[in-house]
Amino acid sequence: MLFIKLKQRLNSTAFLAVASFLIICAAASGKENESLEILFIGNSYTGRHNLSKVVEAMAEAGNPGLEVNVSTVIYGGRRLVDHWRLGTANFVRSHKIGVSEIEKTVASLEKAVAENPKDNHAKSAIKRNQELLDNLDTWRKKWDIVVLQSYRDDLEGETSPYMQYAPKFAKLANDQGARVILYETTPATQNAQPLTEPPEGAFVMEKENSIATLANRIEAQVAPMALIGHRCQSERPDLTLRFVNDAHLNHTMAYLTAATLYAAMFDKSPEGLPVDSITDIRFFKGGDKSRDRDGNSITRVFSKKDRTDLQRIAWEGYSEFERMRRK
Repeated sequence: MLFIKLKQRLNSTAFLAVASFLIICAAASGKENESLEILFIGNSYTGRHNLSKVVEAMAEAGNPGLEVNVSTVIYGGRRLVDHWRLGTANFVRSHKIGVSEIEKTVASLEKAVAENPKDNHAKSAIKRNQELLDNLDTWRKKWDIVVLQSYRDDLEGETSPYMQYAPKFAKLANDQGARVILYETTPATQNAQPLTEPPEGAFVMEKENSIATLANRIEAQVAPMALIGHRCQSERPDLTLRFVNDAHLNHTMAYLTAATLYAAMFDKSPEGLPVDSITDIRFFKGGDKSRDRDGNSITRVFSKKDRTDLQRIAWEGYSEFERMRRK
């Protein structure tokens, strides 16, 4: 595991700087590969485009000698409050969780299904927790980073469910020396068509101030996608950030998000990374797996200009948020 003991001695900002420096030094010295274990918790905003694997590719490309292993716990349309009910905390604590604790979770979920046979997420969670139980030795790992995705649960300031449940998951992560990254989604501001007028910014800044308060309270890093989406819309109004026929983030927003998560993980710019394409996992109506929901290619290869702009915008937006949170 990477830098677990170091994390226990430093605050999150100092740890991030030192950890990033040591990763670079280890790679430069030709030492045996370091490894990074990352757990993503979210819904389709994490699942689409195999976002975690794009982050993995960027992380390894930007840190030669670093082996990155990503794992995910994803339930469609669910938020952290739902993940808590569905037993996702068991996966965060997989390094030390006992068999009886998992069995207790399964029993609780079975009771929920008995009371509501239409609770399909509980059914999925039973299967997932049973798989954890059956493969507990494989899951016996400490996480270096835990990514907590928001989804329409971060819109009401301090009373938002995300503000209440992110700290619960963060404590479980911090207890094992893991860092936490808050992955803020922004479905309400993603544009399906090129913009002809400047994007509205007051809502974005109000939301980011709330996220900054949370991040400072739990010492987490942030992928502030509302702010970065707004910056992209301002500088590249020709680009769209969601599908027309699907409300999810499109290839462009997925690339921006992965680049921002990279920045948050390593506190360094994604500029110059060679990763140049994004492939979605949802297909065009009719089953044509070569086309996305809007009928375009399922894989988008970004031009050098677009890739350069997106990497720069991700870094500048991340840096702006970091300055804002420390005022």
